[in-house]
Amino acid sequence: MKKILQKDDKNGSVLREHAKEVPLEDIQGTRVKNIISDMKKTLAAEGYGVGLAAPQIGESLRIFIVGPRAFTATENKAGKLREPIPEGSEQIYINPKITKSSKRQIDMHEGCLSVRDWYGMVKRSDKVNVEAYDENGEKFQRGASGLLAQIFQHEIDHLNGSLFVDTATDLKEMPPEDENDNEK
Repeated sequence: MKKILQKDDKNGSVLREHAKEVPLEDIQGTRVKNIISDMKKTLAAEGYGVGLAAPQIGESLRIFIVGPRAFTATENKAGKLREPIPEGSEQIYINPKITKSSKRQIDMHEGCLSVRDWYGMVKRSDKVNVEAYDENGEKFQRGASGLLAQIFQHEIDHLNGSLFVDTATDLKEMPPEDENDNEK
């Protein structure tokens, strides 16, 4: 498991870099497999979060994963997702590209594991199509709407060196809930 870099960390400059493409011949190599394994373990260990990009663990490569919480998500009042992630059910996106975006954009509530406890509204395309490679080097396409479309855009922003706070409006700090508050 790796530490998730924060935007103000000394080593957090990788979050602001345009991540490098993964050479196709390296996709099934040991280094990429280890990075993906680290990403899976890191996301699974989080109390919330639906996706993770390689730069968030200090690797400037165009890889992101989507955890199963993205498909079974329910939110508490702070907008944090609480379901545990079943191991092995993450989706892997290597060298992803958005190939189509809807003209319709909507404001979506957003946070980030690299900008802890801050949330805001981000204008995102309602629907997107993504083209990428999986961990076996097979090219695929996936269309998405709603939360999954938001995740694709958020994670690709990470790969381009951008954080949600760069464009968010109505930013608010919302520290984790005190578990005892729920009992009152």
